[in-house]
Amino acid sequence: MISVIISSYNRADYIINAIDSLYNQSISRSEYEVIVVDNNSTDNTESLCREYIATHTDANIVFLKETSQGSSFSRNAGAKAAKGELLTFIDDDAVAFPDFLEKILAFFAAHPEAGGMGGPIIPQYIPAEPDWMSYYVSSLVANFDYSDRVTEFSATRYPFEPNMTVTRKAFFDINGFDTSLPGVVGKLRIGGEGKDFFFRMKALGYRIFYDPAVKVHHVVEVKKLTPEYLYRVASGQGRGERVRVKKLGAMAYYKKVVEFIVKLGAAVVLGIWYALKGTPKKSWPVIRFRRDALKGLVQKF
Repeated sequence: MISVIISSYNRADYIINAIDSLYNQSISRSEYEVIVVDNNSTDNTESLCREYIATHTDANIVFLKETSQGSSFSRNAGAKAAKGELLTFIDDDAVAFPDFLEKILAFFAAHPEAGGMGGPIIPQYIPAEPDWMSYYVSSLVANFDYSDRVTEFSATRYPFEPNMTVTRKAFFDINGFDTSLPGVVGKLRIGGEGKDFFFRMKALGYRIFYDPAVKVHHVVEVKKLTPEYLYRVASGQGRGERVRVKKLGAMAYYKKVVEFIVKLGAAVVLGIWYALKGTPKKSWPVIRFRRDALKGLVQKF
């Protein structure tokens, strides 16, 4: 059995689309369960989910509540309640392709050596992709496409949280997500929980793969991509790295600071290149991303 876990926080506009995409999978509903973990939503997420469950009794859908704030807490709670030997995580604003779970089962049947895997995350911009968006900024909206074939991730690469699957054994061998990297807590973001998760798996010898056939769409409301929102996301990446590398020691932290400064310099060069190329609207977002990430890394919180 596959257990699909959705951590949700105030996503009433999209959570049912996520659940419905899982209800309408190409495999038998007896082969999987869906676990929705409400992480202190103040909108009508709970009532919508409970209504959906009541009207779709042929599906294995479980609704839980986790009061400790942050997606790491709620994902861990979902995993503890799960019955499956495979644990799949998608976001509450993601939409799985109809053969999503079928492709995951096929992958693990073909690759029993795998401890985990992920696939493409395709942004679904509403209403349309903004003209300032570029490949180098799109990771802020979880755009992800690693390879055009099944391949093992390199040492420094890993799946993104809106589309990741691991074996039950691997998840509990590393004690799940590190709750010192909770994700979003109010308006404060401390990200990098997925990166830390997979790095700890790799440290135990688990192999992590990418399969381009295992796809989800990820809803991106363009009106929400304000400078304030993008700062929270980018600086959250920096905060997460601050927490993660400080556990490794002072030298690891200082190396990370140097790395982020180099990336900021590269972003300035790239921004100039965009301007010279005739697409100046793409210049500042690239630089701002790396600047804000560096701020998150060096500032105490």
